[in-house]
Amino acid sequence: MPGTSDSVKVAVRVRPFNQREKNAGSKCILSMKDKSTTIKNPDTGETKTFAYDHSYWSHDGYTETPSGVYEQESPSSQYTDQKCLFQDLGQGVLDNAWQGYNAALFAYGQTGSGKSYSMIGYGPNKGIVPITCEELFKVIGTNEDGKKQLRVFFSMLEIYNEQVRDLLLKGKPPHGGLKIRQNPKQGFYVEGLKQVPVRSYSEIEKLMESGTFNRTTASTNMNATSSRSHMVITIRFEQVIQGDSGQSNTRSSDINLVDLAGSERADSTGATGDRLKEGSAINQSLSTLGNVISALADIAMGKKKVLVPYRDSVLTKLLQSALGGNSRTIMIAALSPADINYDETLSTMRYADRAKKIQNKAVVNESPTDRLIRELKEENARLMAMLKKQGTGDTTDIQSMLADNQRKMVDMQMSWQQRLEQARQEWEKSHHIDGSVIDKEWMKHPYITNVNEDPQLSGVIKHCFSKKCTFVGRSGSEDAIQLRGLGIEPEHIEVNVDGDKTFIKPCKATAAVFVNGIKVHEQTQLKHQDRLKLGSASLFLYIGYPEERGNDGTTDTYDYNYFMLELAEHAGVSVDIATPRDTHHTDDLSHRVLFQDFVDLLPKLAEANAISEELKRYTKFEAVVRSEASHDPKGTAAGKEVIIKVTNNQTKKVWIWSMNKFYNRKDLMDELYLKWLDGYNVVTTRDNDPFWDPVEDIFLGSCHIMLQSIGYCAEVDEHFTLHNYHGKEEAVIHVQLLPCDEKGHALEDDIVMEPKDLLNKTLNFTCVISQCMSVRWISEDHLRGVECRFTLPFQKPTKTKTVWHKGYVEFDFRQIYKYKPVTQKLLDYLHNNSLVLELWGKQVSEDEQLHSDGMPHADIETGNTDILTQLKSRVQVEISGLEGNCLGGNKGIPEDEAEMLREECEQIRKENFKLKQTVMVTEEKLRLLEMRGGLKRVGNKDRNMGASKTASSQTGLDVDFAKALRDFFQEMKDIQNGFKEMREFVTSTKDKIGANGIRQSFENHEHAINAIDDKMTDCLASLKKSAATALRKSRSGPDK
Repeated sequence: MPGTSDSVKVAVRVRPFNQREKNAGSKCILSMKDKSTTIKNPDTGETKTFAYDHSYWSHDGYTETPSGVYEQESPSSQYTDQKCLFQDLGQGVLDNAWQGYNAALFAYGQTGSGKSYSMIGYGPNKGIVPITCEELFKVIGTNEDGKKQLRVFFSMLEIYNEQVRDLLLKGKPPHGGLKIRQNPKQGFYVEGLKQVPVRSYSEIEKLMESGTFNRTTASTNMNATSSRSHMVITIRFEQVIQGDSGQSNTRSSDINLVDLAGSERADSTGATGDRLKEGSAINQSLSTLGNVISALADIAMGKKKVLVPYRDSVLTKLLQSALGGNSRTIMIAALSPADINYDETLSTMRYADRAKKIQNKAVVNESPTDRLIRELKEENARLMAMLKKQGTGDTTDIQSMLADNQRKMVDMQMSWQQRLEQARQEWEKSHHIDGSVIDKEWMKHPYITNVNEDPQLSGVIKHCFSKKCTFVGRSGSEDAIQLRGLGIEPEHIEVNVDGDKTFIKPCKATAAVFVNGIKVHEQTQLKHQDRLKLGSASLFLYIGYPEERGNDGTTDTYDYNYFMLELAEHAGVSVDIATPRDTHHTDDLSHRVLFQDFVDLLPKLAEANAISEELKRYTKFEAVVRSEASHDPKGTAAGKEVIIKVTNNQTKKVWIWSMNKFYNRKDLMDELYLKWLDGYNVVTTRDNDPFWDPVEDIFLGSCHIMLQSIGYCAEVDEHFTLHNYHGKEEAVIHVQLLPCDEKGHALEDDIVMEPKDLLNKTLNFTCVISQCMSVRWISEDHLRGVECRFTLPFQKPTKTKTVWHKGYVEFDFRQIYKYKPVTQKLLDYLHNNSLVLELWGKQVSEDEQLHSDGMPHADIETGNTDILTQLKSRVQVEISGLEGNCLGGNKGIPEDEAEMLREECEQIRKENFKLKQTVMVTEEKLRLLEMRGGLKRVGNKDRNMGASKTASSQTGLDVDFAKALRDFFQEMKDIQNGFKEMREFVTSTKDKIGANGIRQSFENHEHAINAIDDKMTDCLASLKKSAATALRKSRSGPDK
């Protein structure tokens, strides 16, 4: 039958603000008129308008009925409810199914944009899927044609990490998931996918509940976030029509209802700037779907030789007929209205705009039943021939396809009633526990119920505490509650029920147990609706005894976002970032967004740390708020962003990752973890290791040195504390800014009363960075080094030399900076800005760390370190000898013994490395004691150092004196300005009052003021001369 060509129908729907967006004080950036949707850029005000087949406004204008259904608050409201959505979209799907066309409906959008609400719905607000099923069976119930038999089959699968899982089957799926096969006529299909015959909508409801339960359990066990997986529900509708001649025709339609993963990672297969750019298989399906839609849109626009990459992912293989093939397809794009999601919303709208260009060619699927059976037999014969030709080779795939065809033939030869009875028996066998008994248990006893990021998966799993003592953990007896997931111990918690009270206690110190966001270490009583977090990611809500529950049985308040916000607050996140509250809004939207980014990141960090621990990767991940103020010369920059500090606890290497890079690496870690769970031996090289990166420089801390003193030609000679992003002390550094002439000689008597006196003149000063003390970066690992970086106004960036292995760092940095002529712009900068001095940490690579024969050490006098010298010599001699024996003298030695010797040699190398670290620590302690006066050095070098310290102390006194004089001059300048104002006032008043006695009095006062002003000016000039002379003598020394 010829096909009909039509384009993919595209609808967009905007939802109300969620709690997160309300907390952030979000503003709506979307508007709709007829079929057009307009989005406004919150920063520039620029608007973009897109036209779709349907634009649904569900943001506001609704009311809730007593039964909980949302509907229009008035006839003039724009609000689109679930029934209207079905009438426009779902009814078309049903009509196509009755005509024998394949139909597909899939929802696209970022996580939390409302995809699941439109597809499945919540509570009484049923979505398109359940309403479609209900309506289908309503029509089937009216069939009175004895020659027409109507059959419905239901299947439900999930795609995660490029693996297909049948959600209607309990237990662990096969390794690698179900196989995707291709049939020349049928196209791509899932081999072995269970298709359950159903006779009513209630049976479909039970199957969906079972599938959702299996999906939730798998999500917990595999650490698979539901927002990263795709769910496909397929309803196969067959109309078997008996002809007058006895032959029967089958008209079939596959209705694919697809809930796609969150689109926030659709455009990225790897993080920008990350060496692992290939991304993970977790993102592959959604990325490929975007490529397929773009390619099909190009074809629709007339482009030639365009390759559509259907085969690049599991999802696009299964959706091939829905996209550009034999199907009538509808796409719903779910939109967030909030300004904080502008980028993602615009991306979704553009995605939908491309999709509406795709052309499908649907045909009616109708063929004689006998022909279908004959085709299956022919396919089996072909497979048998292939099997014989293969001989003794690997025939697993062929045998699997043969068995699948045999099963299909048996099913087709069974009557419809037989198939329904078989499905009923299988259901009763797999669900042998009476649900009503379990419900009675929950009604009488306390229990915990799961909380998931996807509201559809929350409240699915319930564990009842019907006994006095119950253990919860990864393993245990039959009476124990088995809970799998990251960070769950074999025996994690013990739950004791005493009368009407329930107590929870960690079974061991390492068991992570949180109650209402607070980590507990001892027995704690639980109260109704307490929030539990077990391990790294398992969230539960505790429901108490019936008398505790009261009339309000709702648990909607305590959703996933509530859990995350509570955990973040108790983790101290609100110290650096404002914590959002419903009743306290702020105009600083960036801080609100930053807080939500931090909250979203916390569970992912916990999972990454747990994966690292289970895979023994010894890597710790922690979130840090990077503040622009640490790098800003004014110190007032408000910009902040969340970064991730990554530390390898074995090698002591540190990296800083952006959020995008971390999320990309987290996907790769999840992929690695899933392989490990499947029993594979996980081996990675540096090229594909998500936990490793080449070493990089790390920002440690900064200090701000005010530059106003330079404008007065006054010295700066102080010790400054360097603080990190958290405000913690990283080191103390000695910095001098010394006014000088062009050759670097100190100025004699150039004391500047006002910076403007320097205009068009020459300004020179020397920057001296002598030493840095108490460097925490190096005290944590003596293989590290540090350097300073800074940029003076209108100069190129400068950095000091790198100093390694010393907690007391001598930079010995000295450089002259010249400004000629001095401009007003420079003076303004000196007055309003500071010099930002940054301390950066340096690291050596693992190769250099493990295989270097020697490392630079601090110089130690031989009189104090005889033992250390002997120890170093002895270690080096022993290592050299053993290396020769192990590596050079193995001729004639059996290979196994040689390998053992090589391992011993490598172990000795590591022990040698540890000994060297011990020696360095001891050396550093001796050096610090010496600097504090505990040891006395002899020699010219030490005497010079002592003289330098004395001169530095004297210079410090000069600086204090100069600062006091500067303050005095400034205050006197203010007094002079006051006298000036008084003179002006007297003159203006005298002109107004005329010639009389009062005028004479004012003139006398004016003369007196002028006399005082002249005398004060003479005093200031004399003081300036005396101060300059004193400073000159002080700098020259007592002998001159």
